[in-house]
Amino acid sequence: MILKPSMRSQVLPMPVVLISTVSKDGVRNAAPWGCIMPILRPLDEIAIASWLKRDTLDNIRDTGEFVVNVPTVEMAEAVDICAKSFPPEVDEFEEAGLLPHPSAKVAPPGIDGCIAWMECELVEEILRERFSLIIGKVVCLEGNDAFFDDGGGMDYEKARPMSMILGPDGVCYTHPARGNR
Repeated sequence: MILKPSMRSQVLPMPVVLISTVSKDGVRNAAPWGCIMPILRPLDEIAIASWLKRDTLDNIRDTGEFVVNVPTVEMAEAVDICAKSFPPEVDEFEEAGLLPHPSAKVAPPGIDGCIAWMECELVEEILRERFSLIIGKVVCLEGNDAFFDDGGGMDYEKARPMSMILGPDGVCYTHPARGNR
């Protein structure tokens, strides 16, 4: 079956993260993101793609900082609430019942209960007609002790990081599973 190229999200699982920012007026924002990737291991930069009309993008442009929070699949309800289009003056942490996790190097807080937190500073924005690519430098990477061993290895079965795939009925959340070796 030949599919339209725009249907790639039905065949390519994408990670689910929550990006937290703070507006120049001090309002906390949390938004789900799937278009995110590390830039060439072992470099310390990531790229996110954004539609031009996003409070998160405005906040990153205004402050130069953001946190990439890696939620567990059990946080799906909060992720769905954060996906709603709230006005910029609404604190999305409060709307979704999220608690802040203190950041070490940037002003925006992380989100408590997540698997890991990547505190980032804006390096570059590549602006296109309909979207923007944001390059961020990870200035602090913290893993939740509940999901990591002493050597820094994640217990994927315990952590259950979210991913998603889109289908004819909308988003389907998934998580990694250990395969037979």
